[in-house]
Amino acid sequence: MIQVSHLTKLYGPHAAVSDLNFEVKKGEIVGFLGPNGAGKSTTMKILTGFMPATEGKVSVAGFDVFENPIEVKKNVGFLPENPPVYPDMTVQDYLDFSGRLHQIPKKNLQSAITQVLEKTALTQVRKRLIGNLSKGYRQRVGLAQALIHNPQVLILDEPTVGLDPKQIIEIRELIKGLAGDHTVILSSHILPEVTATCQRIIVINKGRIVAEDSLQELTARIRKGHIYSLMVKNPVQTGVEALRKIQGIHSVTAAGPKLVVEISPHAQEVRDQVIETAVKHQMGVLEFSAEKVSLEEIFLQLTTVENPSETTGATA
Repeated sequence: MIQVSHLTKLYGPHAAVSDLNFEVKKGEIVGFLGPNGAGKSTTMKILTGFMPATEGKVSVAGFDVFENPIEVKKNVGFLPENPPVYPDMTVQDYLDFSGRLHQIPKKNLQSAITQVLEKTALTQVRKRLIGNLSKGYRQRVGLAQALIHNPQVLILDEPTVGLDPKQIIEIRELIKGLAGDHTVILSSHILPEVTATCQRIIVINKGRIVAEDSLQELTARIRKGHIYSLMVKNPVQTGVEALRKIQGIHSVTAAGPKLVVEISPHAQEVRDQVIETAVKHQMGVLEFSAEKVSLEEIFLQLTTVENPSETTGATA
């Protein structure tokens, strides 16, 4: 659905983005992360045809962004960091205006407005001036204009900025509900939102991609393996030693009834063997679960190491 190949954007001698290569499949929700100035917003503007690239090729919904920008815009809904709303218009009039810009047939326009008002919980303020709404509601109006024409692709730059916790949950559920029917690229500084919403993560730093994978696989790369917590009733030493001898186990650390087991990234099949060994040695297994690393920890490691691509195995 989205294909980016060798994308570069130069401002004089400065490269805002440099040789980006990535793909987003139909129906995916992908988080696009990076520190301020990493090139996220520049990339998003190029994807929507808002800004030209210096080099490279970008295809969205089967159309080349540079050769067929109008077709791309028909298939993309874009919410920039600062919502493009008109404060002197009412919510309904603004969505009517947005719908007509997207050439929604007149007979379908009111239905489209009603549906998007319901999706974004704006029905009760549809007749109010946008300028009199809170920042959170203006953000919702911006999201509504991105959805009004039911696009195949949604590109959302900080969609939950200014929302209260209840509104964040509502917008999160809305975005998650779009998976399958829409392809979504979501940029956010609220990392727990990305964790809760996105199926895959692309991390960009200094204009280059430093990692691209699921949260689980990025965790394994950061830790050089998968970490599991094994809770037992009887942490006998013979059982611990037997676990350490299993091929594919990097280490077993005992801390009372909790055993921390590190498994090679390519040896996930040994998980059953871990349980069987613990049971065989009558350790009394209570729980076996993956140890989680926060996205904040992953983000900091990927964007602060000297050469991130060496840490993650990613190519820029």
